[in-house]
Amino acid sequence: MKVTVVGAGAVGASCAEYIAIKDFASEVVLLDIKEGYAEGKAMDLMQTASLNGFDTKITGTTSDYSKTANSDICVITSGIPRKPGMTREELIGINAGIVKSVSSSLIEHSPNTIIIVVSNPMDTMTYLVHKTTDLPKNRIIGMGGALDSARFKYRLAEALGAPISDVDGMVIGGHSDKGMVPLTRLATRNSVPVSEFISEERLTQVKEDTKVGGATLTKLLGTSAWYAPGAAVSGLVQAIACDQKKIFPCSTYLDGEYGLSDLCIGVPVVLGRNGIEKIVDITLSDAEKAHLEESAAGVQKTNGLLEL
Repeated sequence: MKVTVVGAGAVGASCAEYIAIKDFASEVVLLDIKEGYAEGKAMDLMQTASLNGFDTKITGTTSDYSKTANSDICVITSGIPRKPGMTREELIGINAGIVKSVSSSLIEHSPNTIIIVVSNPMDTMTYLVHKTTDLPKNRIIGMGGALDSARFKYRLAEALGAPISDVDGMVIGGHSDKGMVPLTRLATRNSVPVSEFISEERLTQVKEDTKVGGATLTKLLGTSAWYAPGAAVSGLVQAIACDQKKIFPCSTYLDGEYGLSDLCIGVPVVLGRNGIEKIVDITLSDAEKAHLEESAAGVQKTNGLLEL
């Protein structure tokens, strides 16, 4: 199993590190346009191998896509990160050109790869890969919902005063502050609805804190977060590489599912060796449907800024 991560910045390097530590891939290739940067990150990570007990080979390259040849999975993290006060949508102009060029170069050397998109605005960048490549829809995946759901579970555990391993919850919709749809109605603590433990007012606060999870960190850090995004990507990569058939909310191309078409947005999917093996159609309440449709309208508006 060979995995390529394009962009050796904080998110890409964290992703490579988590994949290596889990030790399910034979090779991880880091690629970056900055001279020597990916090579240095790869060498630094390899020097942790004996300490962290993994045998995954990590290599780095400066824009030499031939080194990525025959990758089973490719992760695109490249692009400019958010700064405090910026929305994900404001990144579209620069990042669209980067993602289009990167995806084309990756597919040239790995025509059977599965692509995971991390670059923001993530749903629109995932849609861009669909529209500018010949990859089937099951092999193009946007990461957002996996990260948003992890942040949701963190906030739920915080509100419940519970260990996070007790908590389950999911966020669907667009990967944006206004577009996320945390499914508080379906969130549970050891299979018991969380509404049995905390008030509706507290649940509403959890939902709002989840939706601005990325912006909160950007304000604190001065740039986009990296540990949780890296971990989210590594979870998706492992589910695919190990054929785990796990359900994650991911941005996927919809063609009638959930009453939506011709866009990529976060919904639950089964991930396995073929990428997205099934879109899971869960029953939503009228309010949840309305929120998802509102989120989809926002995504489509951003998609309209693409020069296809």
